Amino acid sequence: MKLHILAIAAHPDDIELSCAGTLIKHAKKGQDVGILDLTEGELGTRGTPAIRLEEAQAAGKVIGVAVRENAGMADGFFVNDKEHQLKLVTYIRKYRPEIVIANALADRHPDHGRAGKLIADACFLAGLRRVETLYNGIAQEAWRPKRVYHIIQDRFVEPTFIVDISEEMEQKMESVKAYKSQFHDPNSNEPMTYISKGDFLKNIENRASLLGKRIGTAYGEGFICENIPGLADLDDMILPEMP
Repeated sequence: MKLHILAIAAHPDDIELSCAGTLIKHAKKGQDVGILDLTEGELGTRGTPAIRLEEAQAAGKVIGVAVRENAGMADGFFVNDKEHQLKLVTYIRKYRPEIVIANALADRHPDHGRAGKLIADACFLAGLRRVETLYNGIAQEAWRPKRVYHIIQDRFVEPTFIVDISEEMEQKMESVKAYKSQFHDPNSNEPMTYISKGDFLKNIENRASLLGKRIGTAYGEGFICENIPGLADLDDMILPEMP
């Protein structure tokens, strides 16, 4: 299956919290989007890996992904080395995405920054024909995504650009809430965590509102691009009319 967008992130729920609205928008256009979770989030304080995987599949259905896979890397302990790079290269060549969305390059959780660099490096290596990989015993052809965009996670950084997700915001939050074991539940007896506090989901909405305001819309999601994005012409920069 060839994907238009492949979103890759360290943990199940990283994508939902940061760019689900954008994926929903592209899925609604009829484009194939997919998610690759690097780990099962097995070090998470609440829930279990099995529950988290079920929640990830449920969230993917809300978003409308064509595929969701898990790379089975070690939560907290994966590294940006040859073994992990080649594993990611195999997935990138398998799905041949035009766009890859990746973790932030630096963040509160060390997995996020490490994953962001690992994903970016793998996208480059995937385009080198002398980097050899096999899928189901068959040699893969080289493939390099046209763009790699990094999400904004816990630490706010100034975005390179912002996507209007006003019409997708409700569906985005539905995908986030699919992770019932992770977020606020007044009836839960599990330990309180940074993301299970009652105001955490409200903060996600507030950030989307602030980003939307920057471009004159109700809600937005911001992205970082290390390279300068190109435009076909100046009309591509036309924003919604300010109220």
